[in-house]
Amino acid sequence: MKFDLNNEIVYAYTNSKTYDPALSTVIFVHGSGMDHTVWTLASRHFARHQKNVLAVDLPGHGRSGGDPLASVEAMADWVHNIMNKLGVKTAKVVGHSLGSLIALELAAQYPDRVDAIALVGTTAPMPVSDAILNAAEANDHAAFDMLTQWGFSKRHQFGGNRNSGMWMIGNTLRLYERSKPGVLFHDMAACNNYLDGLTKASDIRCPALMVLGAEDRLTPVRSTSGLQSALPHADICVLEGAGHTIMVEAPNAMLDALHRIL
Repeated sequence: MKFDLNNEIVYAYTNSKTYDPALSTVIFVHGSGMDHTVWTLASRHFARHQKNVLAVDLPGHGRSGGDPLASVEAMADWVHNIMNKLGVKTAKVVGHSLGSLIALELAAQYPDRVDAIALVGTTAPMPVSDAILNAAEANDHAAFDMLTQWGFSKRHQFGGNRNSGMWMIGNTLRLYERSKPGVLFHDMAACNNYLDGLTKASDIRCPALMVLGAEDRLTPVRSTSGLQSALPHADICVLEGAGHTIMVEAPNAMLDALHRIL
């Protein structure tokens, strides 16, 4: 689905279904340098389980127009504006990596609009190494290579996904390669500069689920203790064998986890 928001084209995957106000809504938000396609399996699944789904492309990503936004706060406001535009009164929000920070900020800033959040491959704060930031700013392919390599557990560097048609390393690298110049740097800088996550998390009162990869090297489980403590009554699910790119490495286990809150 494409629509206009503030004179810019926005794309959101809906599984080709029309929004039904009688159904609950799930908004899926992708991570840095990616687009809605990372949520294809999950969004189709919940669309077939009587949910409205909106898997959005952030500004400057995928099929959405405009320039990438500079901060997590601005991205959360943008998602809120989409809800207003489409008449979505409340939604459950699922975000991966950068998208998880957007979901966190959205729930903190607009508590009456968010019913629950699921944070996939997350931590707060979410610092980014200088090596990745510098390469991304220079539009150096090395940034794509580093994120692709570190984004998967060591065992999944060699493939072997149990779901047919899941091209793990190759598909992730292609997603980065087709992103517009500068997009990955804006996203990484937004993650790096979002320093109020723990404070915002402590204000959240809606149900929260954290889905973590036991072998995540970008947002390792050990780095999430502060966020786990800050989120009141958070449900923690650690998936064995998965790295950071959980939607690809452990899609079935992730769906099982999401059902706990969606």
